[in-house]
Amino acid sequence: MSGYTIAVVGATGAVGTKMIQMLEQAAFPIKEVKLLASKRSAGKKALFNGKEIEIQETTADSFENVDIALFSAGGSISKQFAPEAVKRGAVVIDNTSAYRMDTEVPLVVPEVNEEAIRSHKGIIANPNCSTIQMMVALEPIRKQYGLDRIIVSTYQAVSGAGVSAVKEMKDQAKNMLNNEPFEAAILPSGGDKKHFPIAFNALPQIDLFTEDGYTFEELKMINETKKIMSNDKIKISATCVRIPVVSGHAESVYIEVKEDGASVASIQDLLRNAPGVELQDDPANQIYPTPLDAAGKKETFVGRIRKDRDQENGYHMWVVSDNLLKGAAWNSVQIAESLYKLGLVKAKD
Repeated sequence: MSGYTIAVVGATGAVGTKMIQMLEQAAFPIKEVKLLASKRSAGKKALFNGKEIEIQETTADSFENVDIALFSAGGSISKQFAPEAVKRGAVVIDNTSAYRMDTEVPLVVPEVNEEAIRSHKGIIANPNCSTIQMMVALEPIRKQYGLDRIIVSTYQAVSGAGVSAVKEMKDQAKNMLNNEPFEAAILPSGGDKKHFPIAFNALPQIDLFTEDGYTFEELKMINETKKIMSNDKIKISATCVRIPVVSGHAESVYIEVKEDGASVASIQDLLRNAPGVELQDDPANQIYPTPLDAAGKKETFVGRIRKDRDQENGYHMWVVSDNLLKGAAWNSVQIAESLYKLGLVKAKD
């Protein structure tokens, strides 16, 4: 059987399991899938296209004869093993933050900057989940009218913090409803001093704080947006909030366009015809995106587009997407599809 040999690193994690599912829908031929994880997960099994595959421990030699390696096992694992995969001839698509701001590594959302893939030197970075969906929604507007400013507030699902965080949220909710004691040991950031419950709550902190009061999550959105747009001059600010939703990040996005001629109707038309976007914008009939409706879907959903009442060139919108799919696993597989489509990876014999 001809086709590519694909490795999934972090195959038992929240994103890794979705990567396996998305590879079943990939628009390129697959000969073999290697599922890799930590030593404690080795020996477990997972299904790919109905076939049971045993999960192996990740080692440097795991990447022999691999054509494309999808990484989502944490930045330290990517730093350790991505170079080993490249050394053995694989193209790495990394879903962690390890290489996103590396000037030698393209940061890619295929609907936005697919051509950047051509400059890869073995590693391609997948942006932060919140950045991805915002870029998909804003790129058609940027191309038509230019963008001068972006202000985004996110409402991010707990699955972005991993399977254990989702379990903790559900346990907290159950205990609270039963008037029983509950624990908070993970959120807002496992590495910080204090932890707070997420059930029936909203936490204005994702990741650790920096000296200027922004969190690393907020800086990711700011810096990644500038890199993807190849525009260090664009003015952008972010506030990232965790809310008690299992899957599906939502964003309130305010933009200021550069060129004249924009309107709510013209922006709706642009997004209605944009790749990867589904417009859900009919407020008179209460049609707008929600995380619950977006969960399990690959599209980025946009609604509530409206003109700012004071700023002539200002517009607001509501952007929702499944953070584990378009925000991670599906975008990674799309990058692999782009490698195939552009003829940038050749299957080993």
